[in-house]
Amino acid sequence: MEKLLERCAALDVHKRQVTACAHVPNRRGERAELRAEFETMTPDLLALRDWLKGLGVTHVAMEATGVYWKPVYYLLEDDFELLLVNASHVNNVPGRKTDVADAQWLCELLEHGLLRASFVPPKPIRELRDLTRYRKSLVWERQREANRLQKLLEDANIKLASVATRVLGASGRAMLAELCEGRNDPEALAELAPGKLRRKLPALRRALTGRFSSHHALLVSQLLSHIDYLDEAIDALSAEIEERLRPFEHKLELLTTIPGVAERTAEVIMAELGADMQRFPDHRHLASWAAICPGNEESAGKRKTGKTRKGDSWLRTALIEAANSAAGRTRDTYLNAQ
Repeated sequence: MEKLLERCAALDVHKRQVTACAHVPNRRGERAELRAEFETMTPDLLALRDWLKGLGVTHVAMEATGVYWKPVYYLLEDDFELLLVNASHVNNVPGRKTDVADAQWLCELLEHGLLRASFVPPKPIRELRDLTRYRKSLVWERQREANRLQKLLEDANIKLASVATRVLGASGRAMLAELCEGRNDPEALAELAPGKLRRKLPALRRALTGRFSSHHALLVSQLLSHIDYLDEAIDALSAEIEERLRPFEHKLELLTTIPGVAERTAEVIMAELGADMQRFPDHRHLASWAAICPGNEESAGKRKTGKTRKGDSWLRTALIEAANSAAGRTRDTYLNAQ
């Protein structure tokens, strides 16, 4: 088989060590295989970089192993043409799996041009991804804390959620603060209701009559403090994300014109896909990369399954939320008609 690369290397990356295999021509012009092992501390990775440079390597391949590939990739990306590959696409012969064999096999595939690189966005987009993903994690954690609060109120038989639309709104928080201070008179608590909620004063008095003890007060105060902290953290992250996306304001505006795509969803889409769409020939390739198009498994003329592949879960979540929003909250659109 034709060899497309003269000097290439492959890395088998683990938590504590990296096994490197390089294919380079020797003094007689014949292919030589060199192997070495390095630890994953920064000085050792710098030694790996120098070793590859000394051999004149131009292309380096590695598998996407958990998160362990990241420091290796980031340290080498300025000096070599890197290919991050999906491990499931480069399986070796069963029963012959060792670190050295994996590196050798990967290097051979790279040498013959048989590897397909995964998309690794540039550094600014990677940092933006970290911010949007962490913000989403905090949003989920806030929702979990709100659910815990509701369960605790049910335990104390405080039925505030049955009367008020938002337990964590301004009036709900005021009532919960009074309960935590030990003031649990239903009449006085109901008087804290503002505006339209005052129309429900009789029901509110009944809902606030419960068995709220000092034990509940301790837990509710902790939950409210944590929710406040999460709100502050989410706001700080949102401000930083907005600042980093300022150069892409126009593209964000275009994204929000899509039915169901709100500002935060547009930010997630930008962080997961990047700003350069030229790497996708058309929208079908993009849908395939995101793994939101039907799968294709057919044998003997029979279609077995059409389930989607596992793709970028963060992007998938954002797109599904946008589709559900468009289907339920927009009018005269294709999704709403379905």
